[in-house]
Amino acid sequence: MLTGELRNRVDKVWEAFWTGGISNPLTVIEQITYLLFIKRLDDLETREELKSNMLGAPAERRYFSVDQQDLRWSKFRNFDPEKMYRTFTRDEGIFDHMKKLASRNGSSYSKYLKGATFMIPTPNLLDKVVGMISEIPMDDLDTKGDLYEYLLSKIATAGQNGQFRTPRHIIKMMVELMEPREDDIVCDPAAGTCGFLVAVSEYFREHKPELMHKKSFREHYNHSMFNGNEFDATMIRIGAMNMLLHGIENPNLDDKDSLSESNEGMREKYTLVLANPPFKGSLDYESVESGLLKTVKTKKTELLFLALMLRALKVGGRCAVIVPDGVLFGSSNAHKAIRKELIDNNQLEGVISMPAGVFRPYAGVSTAVLLFTKTGKGGTSDVWFYDMEADGYSLDDKRQKTEDDDIPDIIERWKSREREKGRKRSEKSFFVPVREIMKNAFDLSINKYKELVYEEVVFDEPAKIITDIIKLEEEKGEAFKELIKMIESK
Repeated sequence: MLTGELRNRVDKVWEAFWTGGISNPLTVIEQITYLLFIKRLDDLETREELKSNMLGAPAERRYFSVDQQDLRWSKFRNFDPEKMYRTFTRDEGIFDHMKKLASRNGSSYSKYLKGATFMIPTPNLLDKVVGMISEIPMDDLDTKGDLYEYLLSKIATAGQNGQFRTPRHIIKMMVELMEPREDDIVCDPAAGTCGFLVAVSEYFREHKPELMHKKSFREHYNHSMFNGNEFDATMIRIGAMNMLLHGIENPNLDDKDSLSESNEGMREKYTLVLANPPFKGSLDYESVESGLLKTVKTKKTELLFLALMLRALKVGGRCAVIVPDGVLFGSSNAHKAIRKELIDNNQLEGVISMPAGVFRPYAGVSTAVLLFTKTGKGGTSDVWFYDMEADGYSLDDKRQKTEDDDIPDIIERWKSREREKGRKRSEKSFFVPVREIMKNAFDLSINKYKELVYEEVVFDEPAKIITDIIKLEEEKGEAFKELIKMIESK
């Protein structure tokens, strides 16, 4: 958790960029990402030097040659602004070195830095920002991760193609519901800033810290557990740094469109999918991988992503995904087909209806979380519904912290679903038999099944109401008489 002082320091870095002429939030975060990566290279070099001195042996990996010492953060941070800027921008300078070094070392981060562009416009701004970042303590893994999450929270406007940041507490809720396992292979096919993947890593550190001492788990954790696709090169660079600062050394992130022909090979590879895919898009059939269209013939991205997730999961794999409400009750053939696929051929387990304000100020659309397991042969019997009315924040554009929060109750009830069987449909959560859902054209909107309890209001007889009004008028007249007497007595 960042302290108020650290938040203020980060705010000052952000403000420096804005006053220095960089106003696009994603560009600001991208440039800060490069600086953090450059600083990390110097930290790694220092660590290798200390290890070499302790063991009395040559360093296993070097990041700077003898002639490149002026490219290290600890060196150039003391340069005057003009010299620092030249050191960054010249051929074979700091920025070039960052990209080439990642490539030479075979780092997975090299591909994310391939299209990196240095956009800090002036020596004074660079000098100011480098000085500010140098003063922020980032030795602790949690501090690094929280710092970057705080930066990401500053993305105040939705991006193109329906991109916007999923609230961290909603991500955490979905991860808690899925209870990641140590052998899971996790994927987010619309990774963005990799918030879901980072949340899974935090789940293990919080709930199963002993696994981090297990060599086989660390190998899996650093190299094969975390997978994601994102077609926006800027977002994937930001997401990659987010994961690096959370201690994940080698995530498998691809800068590809998950729905395109280039991802035809995404079949039965993952055991856990967590996602909030874009749902304001409409694609041409020609640009969509043909296998997905066989599952659901549509141009709508939200339906195509559901088909993709079903295909990408191994049998027995689980999924928690955010969908717009239209997916739950849409009457088109494509809407009905994907719901039928989830229910008839797999195991739909839960539908959590979320209030419209959850994604403000980005969007006011109503959404839900679908929870299902891929079986390939059915298995849906009773579907658990929950009517979330509050998520711990006000449901307006300000999104201020409140005491009303259904999330702890959602997690508790989900994990003890057997005790939910007897609940009435007028309560927060309840089960609906699959036969009833099928009779309703596979409609999954909670309002279709929730029972409203109307409280009877009893009014007095009209004659009594009139008598009471006359009495009140008489009392009012007496009060005015008393007021007149008081005024005349003065």
